Amino acid sequence: MDTLPGQLWERITDGFLRVAPPAIGATGLVLLAVVAVALSVPRRSWRIFGLFVTVVHELGHAAAALLTLQRVTGITLRLDHSGTTTSRGRRGWRAAFTTFWGYPVPAVVGSLLLWGTAYGWAPAALSLGAVLLVAALALIRNGQGALILGGSAAVSLGLVWFGGAAAAGYACLVLGIALLVGACRDWVKVAGVHRRRDLASSDAHLLRLATRVPSPVWLGLFALVITSAVALSVAPLAVIAAASS
Repeated sequence: MDTLPGQLWERITDGFLRVAPPAIGATGLVLLAVVAVALSVPRRSWRIFGLFVTVVHELGHAAAALLTLQRVTGITLRLDHSGTTTSRGRRGWRAAFTTFWGYPVPAVVGSLLLWGTAYGWAPAALSLGAVLLVAALALIRNGQGALILGGSAAVSLGLVWFGGAAAAGYACLVLGIALLVGACRDWVKVAGVHRRRDLASSDAHLLRLATRVPSPVWLGLFALVITSAVALSVAPLAVIAAASS
């Protein structure tokens, strides 16, 4: 394939091959973790990286809607880190299921990235992520959303185009850890929303309205999934740290 789109597609498909996991050892892993924390903790970097966490959050809602046979009609993303996913179809428990899978999803994706990297699937994760982000552009319904998701897709495609197996491993490690931290940060934020009684932006509040189950229960379930994802991420990190020893 001599055309640029053809070459890009070839690199995407080539990514779905298993490779050796990155042999960076414990010291290298610590350095990458520092980079991940630098993305997801300082306020200035969070202004940018937090937008990607919102993308993952909203795509979690969209995936849950599709899994329950609903039709996703649009995704709106905003530069203040807020977003909305709308769907049509069967309601009831399906609507609650769709609403739940927002805040926990960045942590789940982060853990999956670490597991995939530990067992040689980092390039596949980047290729799959690039395809999903580009496909999701069809669902965007506002200009800010196009900018945010378009930028995320461009970065993902750039990693596929310029990175090899080793670079894919490093990128997935940084991204996986940063998403885990970002999920924890967003949970603290939504818990703070409930303390301030500013509930319009809270999925836990929307779940209470839909199910009559109190919001603290939903916040606790969000926290349970997030902390479980963090705990399950220890094993792949140990595998990666021991890879070069």
